Amino acid sequence: MARSRSGTRGRRGPRKPQRREGGFAPVSVAEPRERGAVVLAPTITVKELAELLDVNPADVIRELIKSGIFATINQLIDRDTASLVATELGFEVAEPVEAAAEAAEEGAEAAAPAAKDPTLLGEDDPALLQARPPIVTVMGHVDHGKTSLLDAIRSTTVAAGERGGITQHIGASEVTKDGKKVVFLDTPGHEAFTAMRARGARVTDIAVIVVAADDGVMPQTLEAISHARAAKVPIVIALNKIDKPDANQERVKTELAEANVVIEEYGGDVPLVPVSAKARIGLDDLLEMILLVADLQELKANPKRPAVGTIIEAQLDKGRGPVATVVVQTGTLRIGDVVVVGKTHGKVRALESAGGKRIPKAGPSTAAVVLGLGEVPEAGDVLRVVADEKSARALVEGARAAAASTAGTSPKATLEDLFQQFKEGQAKELRIILKADVSGSLGAITHALEQIQSDDVRISILHEGNGDITDNDILLASASNAIVVGFNTKIDPQARRTAEAEKVDVRLYDIIYKLTDDIEAALKGLLEPEIVEVVEGRAEVRQIFRIGKSTVIAGSFVTDGRIVRNAGARVYRSGRVIVTDRIDSLRRFRDDVREVAQGYECGIGLAGFHDLAEGDVIEAFTQQAVSRAALG
Repeated sequence: MARSRSGTRGRRGPRKPQRREGGFAPVSVAEPRERGAVVLAPTITVKELAELLDVNPADVIRELIKSGIFATINQLIDRDTASLVATELGFEVAEPVEAAAEAAEEGAEAAAPAAKDPTLLGEDDPALLQARPPIVTVMGHVDHGKTSLLDAIRSTTVAAGERGGITQHIGASEVTKDGKKVVFLDTPGHEAFTAMRARGARVTDIAVIVVAADDGVMPQTLEAISHARAAKVPIVIALNKIDKPDANQERVKTELAEANVVIEEYGGDVPLVPVSAKARIGLDDLLEMILLVADLQELKANPKRPAVGTIIEAQLDKGRGPVATVVVQTGTLRIGDVVVVGKTHGKVRALESAGGKRIPKAGPSTAAVVLGLGEVPEAGDVLRVVADEKSARALVEGARAAAASTAGTSPKATLEDLFQQFKEGQAKELRIILKADVSGSLGAITHALEQIQSDDVRISILHEGNGDITDNDILLASASNAIVVGFNTKIDPQARRTAEAEKVDVRLYDIIYKLTDDIEAALKGLLEPEIVEVVEGRAEVRQIFRIGKSTVIAGSFVTDGRIVRNAGARVYRSGRVIVTDRIDSLRRFRDDVREVAQGYECGIGLAGFHDLAEGDVIEAFTQQAVSRAALG
């Protein structure tokens, strides 16, 4: 029956959709799950959507513009976009007919009791647990073939930069071997792996460390191993590029043993699989080893409970709104579920598989793209299904309030509060990330720390290496609740900012016995009030001025922070500390000044060191005593 639209112009809000006869092809409507719910066709014009919702087409166009889509009245839009518009106009959008039919067949399983709080993993009846596929992260040194190995395994060409590859699409991929599934996370190395751990996410079941047979164990290889061990994740070594003429497998195995990674061939417990991504050698062996390690872990989950998963990546899509990739760790996520994700919530409007296909649900160890969230979540946020939108809003408000109340507090380990934590039964080990200028210093410090005896608290060096303290070191410390100790080295500016944001305790020393004394005193609870070092800024020496026989003024440019008169000063030459002194004089042109800010030139005179040279970097620092409660 044709209807006059004069009485509906400007009308908004839910109304039972009615079919039109003539004019436009009718849009099929399944029996809705709720009163007023509509089912949308895969594609629909703006005018058809307005007729289906019984609203003014201008209202539909207005909502499209809000999402960045400028469509004409006769332009086709997809189901996702139409669903977003309908939701904004106050309508409930039902599942497609095929999804609703599948949900009806599942009966009670599809209507899992979402009222039950699914906040924690593993709190399930053992009788309900079923085996689930392993979730694997691939890590290793740059150019050792991580992406190429993934591409060879899943037979894609992401390494060649083709658009639409799985890495760009979803951030995870699924591979089937002998009927068993393996989920690979396409994270960009151990930085993202540890950044997610720092946010509390525990996603990975197995870490595959890729080592090139022609290059051997490199610094990032050692970092990847340290990150996997800190996460207590089983390691599988993929010895890549074995087909190259200069490949030397035995040398790599020896280097791994020197890094305390003893492979099974040498009597250890770490599997090593020779592979070649380019020649496609050993790929089946690698998958079989991954499945074997997974079998030994006995990975299980309950598919019949409300879903709990972790966000791998997320972005704002102009046409579809917030889009997030989730790896479901337990339970089953379904279209229509109300979910809480970090500090946002929403209702699942659509799910897409790793292959880009629409799916009605995602079970344990399944990677899926989720549409329907209110805001873009962060990687590492936990997704969980809740009973209803009222519960979701309450949980989000609680999470935001908790984050606001804890802002500025430090849950991380510090050397000062270690003994107090031990007294309260909270700490049993002191975890350290150790960086030094040269390997000889590392060996000496490690040996000295091993000599420190404590009956109740042990020292665990999670990672050690040469060079400056980097952002990656800070992330590992944050994720592992460790402190960072540097000897005759410095912390780069980005790492310093990250340390401040993550509340990571960073200690710099130039005398070994001072380092070991502080650690030993912490273990015994004898630390004096903490002297906190604050790096004020850095200046680069551009020109040397000699006044008289002994006075040397360094014409300098402040590159970072500020330079303060009477502050301490470290002089770096070729990246190494050559002396620690004090800033005795500070001038701007002919005037004595108290401080000089970033971006300005100045003249710096040190109290005792006069052998400055062009290119030296002067780092100004101050020290401040911080009081704390007595440790008893």
